Amino acid sequence: MINKKLLKIIVCPVCKNKLFLKKRKQELVCVIDSLAYPILDNIPILIKDKARKF
Repeated sequence: MINKKLLKIIVCPVCKNKLFLKKRKQELVCVIDSLAYPILDNIPILIKDKARKF
């Protein structure tokens, strides 16, 4: 599980908006850009090319 303190400071690399955790899919979601960033081995992968559109 990703650290709660980290969740408070982490932002979308594209728009710098807040990211929301989706526990079931293990990803961080930006609702502004409609991007979902994966979390692999408790490490958020905040690379635009690795994100999926939703």
